[in-house]
Amino acid sequence: MYVWSAKANGFFPISEKEKFEASGLWPDDGVIVSEEEHKKLFMDIPPGKQIGTQNGKPALIDIPQPTKKELIAIAEVKKSQLREKADGEISWRQDAVDADIATDEETSTLTQWKKYRVLLMRVDTSTAPDIEWPTPPAVQAR
Repeated sequence: MYVWSAKANGFFPISEKEKFEASGLWPDDGVIVSEEEHKKLFMDIPPGKQIGTQNGKPALIDIPQPTKKELIAIAEVKKSQLREKADGEISWRQDAVDADIATDEETSTLTQWKKYRVLLMRVDTSTAPDIEWPTPPAVQAR
């Protein structure tokens, strides 16, 4: 048997009640849930659903859409990852140019990566999720 807490959005095994009470974590809004109900909720969670609360009881609910703030944060992470990739591609090619050992292809690709990085830095993440990301140059083997 379990206790479902809407406040904690989680299950607490009744067999562990003393431990939770001793640590001050036993929920005061608990609803008893049978083993069968508990298993049923976890057996096959369909895409787009999660365990949540409905009328004070555990139920499968729709996963909420990300907020604008969350979408912007996701876009910022993506931008940072793409920038890191571009920096790495530019770095070794610039080293080759600086050492005067770059091939024509490396020099040309360096220019493309620098242009890509500039376009990437101009991306306005506040428009997420409606962002047109620049296309990176094709990556050649080193």
